[in-house]
Amino acid sequence: MRALPRRLLPAALLLPLVASADELPAPLQALEAEGLTIHGRFEAPDGLTGYAASAGGQPMTIFVTEGGQHAVIGNLVDAEGENLSRAPLDRLVRAPQDAETWGELEQSAWIADGRDDAERIVYVFTDPNCPYCRQLWQAARPWVEAGKVQLRHVMVGILAADSPRKAVSLLAADDPAAALADHERGDTVEILDALPRPLELALQENHNLMDGLGLVATPGIVYRQDGPQGGGLLKTAQGMPSDEALTEILGPRP
Repeated sequence: MRALPRRLLPAALLLPLVASADELPAPLQALEAEGLTIHGRFEAPDGLTGYAASAGGQPMTIFVTEGGQHAVIGNLVDAEGENLSRAPLDRLVRAPQDAETWGELEQSAWIADGRDDAERIVYVFTDPNCPYCRQLWQAARPWVEAGKVQLRHVMVGILAADSPRKAVSLLAADDPAAALADHERGDTVEILDALPRPLELALQENHNLMDGLGLVATPGIVYRQDGPQGGGLLKTAQGMPSDEALTEILGPRP
């Protein structure tokens, strides 16, 4: 399971003071020229100015000295061992990245399993030939049937030669939710001879989205972490979750 750890800082350290390129200190302008992206500025102790940045999609903090002529890349830790870089990165880098990712998931080709007004939505990259996807579907029944969770199965076809055809056939069914439920129960579903081209393209986009998230196995799970430490940021998991992980992903068992 992959997580983005975070701890909250006082609000004063989280205020985004976004700087234009002309206002950036010279060391940051040099780093920008090398491909670094500056997302925002935040206050830091002892005369330092913090900047939330990313390189290759990976977040990092940079601290500029009071004179503006020197910068240090890395985490800032206080006397209690608190990492002062976590909360600014969550606020200025990870939260916008996660919002974009969630939007991409919403626009992907998925099949709903559960009520539209469920309090929790979980995206699951699902291959029709994946036995662990079937296990997850079965294990999630208490949450889905109680109306607590809607699983959105982002269909992929990566495990077997006929996986893409099965995935597109399920997406193209008159009632995709019923077809997926029948399939996961082990019933035979109709497999199309001629596949709709738009759904073939949508399936490829699902593959690209899965790759972009760094997921290599199904079920590939994407969900929002709840609670005061989570802030709604995204977490991912791969494979059939343990019982403990399942309650983290789906919430308390109904």
